[in-house]
Amino acid sequence: MRGDPPATELDWLAYDAVLFDLDGVITPTAAVHERAWAELFAGHGYTDGDYLTHIDGKPRYDGVAAFLASREIELPWGDPDDGPEAETVCGLGNRKNRLFNEILDREPLAPYEGTVAVLDLLDVQGVAQAIVSSSRNAHRVLAAAGMATRFPVIVDGARAAEEGLRGKPDPHMFERAADLLEVERDRAIVVEDAVAGVQAGVAGAFGYVLGIDRGGNRQALTDAGATLVVDDLADTLPAVRR
Repeated sequence: MRGDPPATELDWLAYDAVLFDLDGVITPTAAVHERAWAELFAGHGYTDGDYLTHIDGKPRYDGVAAFLASREIELPWGDPDDGPEAETVCGLGNRKNRLFNEILDREPLAPYEGTVAVLDLLDVQGVAQAIVSSSRNAHRVLAAAGMATRFPVIVDGARAAEEGLRGKPDPHMFERAADLLEVERDRAIVVEDAVAGVQAGVAGAFGYVLGIDRGGNRQALTDAGATLVVDDLADTLPAVRR
């Protein structure tokens, strides 16, 4: 009927696999990342909008470079082994990682309840699952959330560096996860809260790209090509399962 809200239920079982981003999808660590970035760039007029526009979903060093470019700041790229005190792109990225881990050490972490409900459904029905995250801290975050052994395939920033995988918005990391799960692209769902991740899912021609709006990003996710955007994964389940 006219005036009814748009349908948000998703037939998860119509697909063979689901490829989940981590921060902001499985766990509320996107907020921890935002706080670490804000502290890192506090002297450069950093805003919440900067996170969504320049950083969200990208590999860490790419996020540093994009933010610096937005402020017309030029620094040498450096090396991933640079210390956090180094005034290089890699040094700043490593400083941000130290700040992130300091916050994570201080505060408890629990996964989103709606996400857990979807994961439980997929487990019962035997739908394959993977984590695809630009973060190099994926294993540590999952362990902190009590989910260290839940996902048989984890393609994170560390694995991407080891295997030479291109980061989001390139679909390479999602494609690698699908290959590891031995599923076709059009038989897999991509779940993302970042524009770069949605763009990667679309570019890889995956069967369904689900966006999650955790705070004012709905239109940008839609514009990036998300098949559907919801506030929480619980919204995709029939009312009886919520």
